[in-house]
Amino acid sequence: REDTLSRRRPHATPHEPCCARALPTHLVHFTSRVPAPTGKSRAAPQHTMLAVTLAALPSLLLSPSVPATGSRTRAAAVRMAGDGPSFGDLDGSTARIGIIKARWHPEMSDSLIAGAKEALAACGVKEENIVETEVPGSYELPLAARYMALSGSVDAILPVGILIKGDTYHFEAISDSVSSGLMSVGMQTGVPILFGVLTCMSEEQARVRSIGPGNHGPDWGRAAVEMALLRQSAVGGPKSKFFMGFGDSGEDDAKPMTRPAERIGF
Repeated sequence: REDTLSRRRPHATPHEPCCARALPTHLVHFTSRVPAPTGKSRAAPQHTMLAVTLAALPSLLLSPSVPATGSRTRAAAVRMAGDGPSFGDLDGSTARIGIIKARWHPEMSDSLIAGAKEALAACGVKEENIVETEVPGSYELPLAARYMALSGSVDAILPVGILIKGDTYHFEAISDSVSSGLMSVGMQTGVPILFGVLTCMSEEQARVRSIGPGNHGPDWGRAAVEMALLRQSAVGGPKSKFFMGFGDSGEDDAKPMTRPAERIGF
């Protein structure tokens, strides 16, 4: 039996365990010092190998893993507003943009809206074509966005809110509801709804993304103009009949557009 093992593995000693090559070097040396069986005990190598493996298990589990040659662990880069999508030349002279602000964290939300309005002005959006309103918190944004979309007074809507994680599940519940609700409003009404809600793990993260060079507001403003133009091209321009059945039609198309939103607060 030992001679057969030696013929199959030329580099193995007659008493070397079969799996010694799979062990680390220091364990291979350890197993090679196991005394050879004597007398009629032929099962000793198997018992000895089991004892060696059990003794070596803590060392295998606790030994640090060695990375592959050339691989390095890199820290994840923080993605900021400056790394966002690029926008071409946007002509927003006919675009009508709605902005809805959640009143929580007013300093940061006001900064986001100011950045968005600067971008709207740079794209040529007229001041009279910007409709603004506010709601108590981010949870109320989807319903307010639906009211504004059904009014037919805007081509795109930018809801702005800030959610910061606390000690309870409240953050997750509100974040999921708001994101799902805003998406549903856009799909149901055909009016583009931007996601202008910051969902941050701390107040510091929110400030970095709302105040200073990391302000997300300008990107949101440009995205609103681009989506407003996309909607206009899809439904035939800013004064065409709203395709869900809302808005002016017939002879009223030739008249200056009024804002039916006044009936519901917009």
